Amino acid sequence: MKIIIDGRDVDVEYGETLLTAAKRAGIKIPTLCHNEAFEGQGRCRLCMVEVERGSMKNTVASCTYPITGEIKVSTSTPLIEKMRKNIVMLLYKQAPGSQLIQDMYKEYGCVDNSLEENNADERCILCNLCVLACREMGSSAISLIMRGTDKQVATPYNEAAEVCLGCGACAEICPTNAIKVIEKDGQRIIWNKVFNLVNCQRCGKPFATREQLGYIAAPGKDISTQSLCESCRRKSAAEKIQGFM
Repeated sequence: MKIIIDGRDVDVEYGETLLTAAKRAGIKIPTLCHNEAFEGQGRCRLCMVEVERGSMKNTVASCTYPITGEIKVSTSTPLIEKMRKNIVMLLYKQAPGSQLIQDMYKEYGCVDNSLEENNADERCILCNLCVLACREMGSSAISLIMRGTDKQVATPYNEAAEVCLGCGACAEICPTNAIKVIEKDGQRIIWNKVFNLVNCQRCGKPFATREQLGYIAAPGKDISTQSLCESCRRKSAAEKIQGFM
């Protein structure tokens, strides 16, 4: 099946999202709350595009819009660019401490406006990716709590969550570097909880928490003697392949 995106014929699969099809065709659509590991959320709304189907024209979030028939898509129109600029302005008010949001603010030609001092360091845009990543790891240690302007990502009662693995998947996936992770003296501090790090068996570098490795390890496996960091795992795999050649 084919659709038209920005005047180009694009081969698509029935049911896939517009964003997925556009990315495969090399057509850039901005987004902040989307990650290929999860289904589209439509939270940030930056991926809005115009869709024409017959005589109907609508603006839709491309990360959640399923392709079910022939359509004509415009990813950048005066209306769409105006919408994105307004969204960026709102995100800047919400998370002015994020370098990414600051760069987007300038890119879209937004006008400087005053910020509240107590909000100057805020980086979270409530994209929910960290919550999804934590859930995928099997912990669900963090979640979106409160409502309206008080909404935030937090652990229960903002205390150290017993189920947190300290894996840092939430920080890795965060597009705005909003999640603070401190690593010092063989320890990792995240979400008000202190974890002891396990050293890589090969290079000796501390790389993961005991809770993280224990969660993914096979029953009875000694994580302290069989743990390799990502870099050393790649080296070990390459050496094994060379050994078979």
